[in-house]
Amino acid sequence: MKIGELAQVAQCTVETVRYYEKEGLLPAPARTAGNFRMYGPEHLERLRFIRNCRALDMSHEEIRSLLQLADQPGEGCGAINAVFEQHMAHVDERIRELTHLKEQLATLRQACQSDQGVDECGILQGLAAMETEVRPERHTHLG
Repeated sequence: MKIGELAQVAQCTVETVRYYEKEGLLPAPARTAGNFRMYGPEHLERLRFIRNCRALDMSHEEIRSLLQLADQPGEGCGAINAVFEQHMAHVDERIRELTHLKEQLATLRQACQSDQGVDECGILQGLAAMETEVRPERHTHLG
């Protein structure tokens, strides 16, 4: 199948297919005499795998690791569990960060409980006076 057909069946864009190919997550397809890419069922299967991993917010490096492990069917799945454990730790860290963000937003929201004029809005005053916290180094794969 051609790239447009693959993208349609996999429910993504042609640009996504090309991007995953460029990143080395999707193997390069065979080419026709006219230099068109021709994809097979193995490309569709791998693309679906990649998209499912992305739906779980996995990084390209995590996906790359899983793909390398999947290409070794005789091995045990301990390394796969390790990738997932690490990803779950990233999710836990992100939840902590988002919880802190929500607390900051709630504090600002509490500063404005009435229909005052904009010039007296506690949220706007709080935003203007707020000292930006030094962002701690993020320990997640999101950067």
